[in-house]
This record gives sequence, structure tokens and C-alpha cells, in this order.
Amino acid sequence: MKRFMLAAALLVASPAYAQVNGLWDAVIVSNGTEIPFRYEIAVKGADAQGFFFEGDRKVGSSSGTLADAVVKLDYDHLNTTMELTLAGGALAGTYRNKRAGARPQDVRMKRFTPVVLEGSDAPPLAGTWEMRRLAEEATASRDTRTWNVFLRQSGAEFSGTILRVDGDTGTLVGHWKNGKLTLSHFAGERPNLFEATRNPDGTLAVTLNGTAHYLVVRSSEARAKGIPAPPDPSRYTSVKDPTTPFQFAFPDLSGKMTSNTDARFRGKVTILAIGGSWCPNCHDEEPFLGELYKDYRARGLEVVGLMFENDPDPKASTPRIQSFVKKYGIQYPMLLAGVTNPSPDAKTIAEALPQIVNFGAYPTTIFLGRDGRVRSVHAGFASPAAGEEHVRLKKEIRELVERLLAEPAQGSAAQP
Repeated sequence: MKRFMLAAALLVASPAYAQVNGLWDAVIVSNGTEIPFRYEIAVKGADAQGFFFEGDRKVGSSSGTLADAVVKLDYDHLNTTMELTLAGGALAGTYRNKRAGARPQDVRMKRFTPVVLEGSDAPPLAGTWEMRRLAEEATASRDTRTWNVFLRQSGAEFSGTILRVDGDTGTLVGHWKNGKLTLSHFAGERPNLFEATRNPDGTLAVTLNGTAHYLVVRSSEARAKGIPAPPDPSRYTSVKDPTTPFQFAFPDLSGKMTSNTDARFRGKVTILAIGGSWCPNCHDEEPFLGELYKDYRARGLEVVGLMFENDPDPKASTPRIQSFVKKYGIQYPMLLAGVTNPSPDAKTIAEALPQIVNFGAYPTTIFLGRDGRVRSVHAGFASPAAGEEHVRLKKEIRELVERLLAEPAQGSAAQP
């Protein structure tokens, strides 16, 4: 009873509690561009929790505090922290990755107010589009690739995503107002600002993150407009010799070696999920991998996470992977496979998995038949933000897994 009374007294005595609780209109400054996003704070006593929004889904902090008008919030699964100070009814502070050398990003928030869209005469823009960087700005090979754009519309309100071969931008949300479509995304990662105006021919002129310019054309008209087809994620990456078993051997989080020759994989269909705890689309893919493992494990499916982290020190990367495992309740092996950038202490993809050809996306998912040979490779992952494409991809992968499981287990080649 005394503890309850003390907590109640703290709430009454703390004006910051009432001023901080609730929804906020926020911006984060990313590479000099202000990216709008919605945020929510919930305070209970001295404990605080902060929520980003991935579409309608909340992404909550793992821990947080409110003291002396300062809100501190940690996101263990993102390896990030937010610190905000309340002043004059507004919040300001920084958001930063805990990785060594990472620069903090400025964040500002004011109380949420609904956007007034009365009189906004939004044109019909829902559907599937393709976007390509303007030729005069194409200075790298990635600038010459075509991307998919999916837009959903309800009056002047819009949501959607940009789907590249390595995954998507998360759920962009926004509206059409004063002759312009403005969409943005930030859910602790993937800050993006998408600004579009309509050209006389019905195409869109898009500025991405304030600096990059694109022509965006409906998919049904893209070839006629001279825009090449987007890369096929099921053909983007391959292996040198699909007739030989795919080999892997890496330590798990306890240091125990796990390899393709282990008895648990013999005669099994195996999904190798190449990713990293730092990778946003790996977070998008993980719930689906968990579904597959739960639904098909009894029929002979194994899943293995091959984690390539952005820190070569296992003392730094292992806790991040453990947070990833905890967040999604992962039941299958997660292996410390290597690093994203060259390091004298750990291997990159090319060194750790030399059978792969044209690796270019985290996540990349490899499907092995019961004989241990590669049957399919898929680059990237279309998250729920991609709408029907997300549904289609999940159906396609389930059908692939069903076909592989239906094949006989005799003649397994998992062990050389």
C-alpha cells in the first residue's frame, strides 16, 4: 500500500509526467534532411517507454526512464538510444546508435495535431509504380537499377513503400496537400522522405531525402517509357555450382560449431537466412521465418541464421544478436558467420561463403533441398509495407518449402 501511495505521489509531484505522456509529431535530422515521424511516450512512475510506428504497428523501447524532465529510452534490438529534454511543452534531443563512432542525430518533437486535409483534391495514385534515378544523377551502379513503388490511398491520405532488390523502406505514410504528395518513414531505422509532384503525362517527379531525383511511372507503362524492369530478387544471387552441397560451418552464440554436415541437417530441407541484427529488413523477415519453422519443423524443415554483424568484436555483436533472438523468440540456431566490412579478425560474405555469386542484399535467403544442394536464392524481403507483394512473396516461399519437403529424403548429399 505504501509503495502504491508513493508512486501516486510521484505522479502528482511530477508535472513532466503529464506533459510527456501521449502522441508527438517528431522530426529526425538525417544527412541534413528533416524526416517527419509519429511517436508516442507512455510514463508510469519513473519508468518510460517510447514507441515508433511501423505503419500501425508499434515498435516499443526495451527500457526507459523519466527524471528531471529528461526522457531516456533504449532500444536493445536496434542497439540505439534516445534522450529527450522537455522544455516549453516541446521535446528535443538526440537519437544515436551505440556502435562505436556512430554520430547522434538531432530529434525534435511537438504535440501531435491532426493534419487538416479539407479541400485537398488528391489525384488517384494508388497502385504499382516503378522509379528510376535521373540519368544525370546516376553516378554508381545502384543508381541505374529500377525500384518498385507500392502506393495505397484513402482520399488524400497515403501509405506505401519503395521496394529495392535488398528490401524495402518500411511503411511510408503521409498525404497529398497543395499539389504535392509527401510521405515519410522512421521507426528507429530507415529514415526516408518521399516528395512527389505530378507531371503533365501522369508520371511522378520524386525527390528522395531532399537530394536524389527520380522519374516514377506506373508499372504498366514503364517499358514504353524506357524504364528497364527491376531486378528479379529470385535471380539476383546464385551459387557457383548448384550440383554440389552448400557448405557452412560457424560458431553459435555459445561458441559451439554448427555445420552443414551435422546430423540435424541430414535429409532435411534447410533455410539459410543471411542477415544481421543491424539490418532492418532482416527484422521484417524474421517473424515469417519463425512461422515457417513452427509450421514445418515436424515435417523436416530446419532454419539457420547466418549473422554478419557490423562490429568484428564478438563481445559487442553477440549481445545484439541475443537481443534480436529475444525480441522474436527465435528457436533455431543463430551463427556468428562474419562481418559486413573487411576485418583482420572476421570474414566477410565472400570469404565466409565463397560458393555465393553476386551477393548484394541483407537479407539473402538460401533454400537447400534434402540433398543439401541449393534450390533457390532470394535477395531481400518485401515487408508488410509492400502490401500484396508481401502476401505474394510469403505464398511463393511457402509453396517452395512445401515442394522441397515433398521430395524424398533418400540420397542425401548433405555430408560429403
